[in-house]
Amino acid sequence: MSPSKKLQKAMNDQVRLEFESAYAYLSMAAWMEDQNYPGFASWLRQQAREEATHAMKIFDHLIDRGCKVALQPVAGPRANFASPLEVFEQAKQHEQSVTRSISELYGLASTDRDYASQVFLEWFITEQVEEEKNSSQVLESLRRVGENQAALVMLDRELGQRSPEGGGAAA
Repeated sequence: MSPSKKLQKAMNDQVRLEFESAYAYLSMAAWMEDQNYPGFASWLRQQAREEATHAMKIFDHLIDRGCKVALQPVAGPRANFASPLEVFEQAKQHEQSVTRSISELYGLASTDRDYASQVFLEWFITEQVEEEKNSSQVLESLRRVGENQAALVMLDRELGQRSPEGGGAAA
């Protein structure tokens, strides 16, 4: 049994949202590079790669279920920020938006009694808990350091050590 047309459309919308997320994180990374924060930029680049991987997971799920993938235009991301703090405020808000979208997808799969999609989406629900946690941790660290340049440099170095599989800052 394939997902309902409504769920298929919502999943195609989620593919677009995940690619928009990747673009948003790349834009944030570019701004950080421009501001000479290579560690923040590296962390954000890794985040962009994860978001693209998320899009492909949904893409593959649709293909595996015999659904039509309908790629949509991706909105251009914001390119300018006032500070690293503002970047991570945006990142946290963005992750909260993605969480809402995944929750709506899961609700639709539940209403449709599409158990395969529910099981598939459980991974994303767990992932979003981690995504929100990670962006919140960096945001709180930035709030603590404030305008202290030495502390910003240290935090930049720490975030530059993020491993591809780990979500957050280096331990």
